[in-house]
Amino acid sequence: MDPLEEGWPSMDLVGEALVDGLEAFPGEVSAQGLRPPLPAVARRLPRLGSRRAAFNVDRILTRFGLYPARALLARSRFDAFHIVDHSYAQLVHALPASRTGVFCYDLDAFRSVVEPHREARPAWFRLMARTQLRGLERAAIVFHNTQTIRDELLTHGVVDPARLVWAPLGTSPEYRVEAIPGDQSQQVLAPLEGRPYLLHVGSAIPRKRLDVLFDVFAALRARHPDLRLVQQGGALSSAQREHVARLGIGDALFQPPFQQRSTLAGLYRNAKAVLITSEAEGFGLPLIEALACGVPVVASDLPVLREVGESTCLYCPVGDLSAWTQTVDSLLTGRVSPPPLTRRLARAACFTWTAHTRAILDAYQRLAR
Repeated sequence: MDPLEEGWPSMDLVGEALVDGLEAFPGEVSAQGLRPPLPAVARRLPRLGSRRAAFNVDRILTRFGLYPARALLARSRFDAFHIVDHSYAQLVHALPASRTGVFCYDLDAFRSVVEPHREARPAWFRLMARTQLRGLERAAIVFHNTQTIRDELLTHGVVDPARLVWAPLGTSPEYRVEAIPGDQSQQVLAPLEGRPYLLHVGSAIPRKRLDVLFDVFAALRARHPDLRLVQQGGALSSAQREHVARLGIGDALFQPPFQQRSTLAGLYRNAKAVLITSEAEGFGLPLIEALACGVPVVASDLPVLREVGESTCLYCPVGDLSAWTQTVDSLLTGRVSPPPLTRRLARAACFTWTAHTRAILDAYQRLAR
């Protein structure tokens, strides 16, 4: 699993859900989660230590030094190895590749190698990406959570189709229509003083297109002055903060600190809608989490989100501000109704961590045979 210091809640969730899920099959498997810390090396250096660059240096040292060394020490201790995050596929080089699987969520980590015309990167970055890609190519099993990602892997000739295994992600039990113990969402949302809000859950990396999110919200707020935007999970860059300031929506943007799932479920439930403005996704966990909580979802019209959400969401072209504004405004004013609640809940129920775990365990059992 990724070191906790990496700060990827979705990857933490996937790894922890798998370890918990495997514990339900004690007669078939004994599983252990491996997660080394991300030590502070560059971050201890004077002057450099407080900069983001120092953290990135420590990440690289861990990904390509400390973690592979830990993997080498673990080679003889287990019958099989499962790498939760494809951005750590370089670990395959330190593990017995014939007994190792990698879960691939998208091709972003390798984009500069497989599609250099789309993502230009410096030579040192491409070297790291190539090392990760070679690890993925060597793995005995490559898991994917959507058929869209499967097609992309095959299009680029990354993996033989015989080694691909479909294992969709799941929704955690906290995500439901009913409130559950531990839900502190009302306290978290107290600064909104009961005003309606739209919700975005996810990081602030470029492909999430927070610029679209902010532009659309600014247009909506002109029509709905009381409307607020709650963004959970993204530390804004200086450029994004400047964008918010230019739009004059800083007083209406609320970014609560990281919340546990029970409270995040409450944030979903109380939202007028969840917006997913991304230009690329590997699966879209917030989509099915929102559906499980019964909240309407407006998402970018991406093949992968269409595959996961099917007819239970409203879709807008990526980056089309007019379409996004009109769709969300129509939803807020009642001119457009969301897909029926029963259909939304039924779609979310198709994705369980039990099924995810079973698909992965079955794949390793077939490999062992």
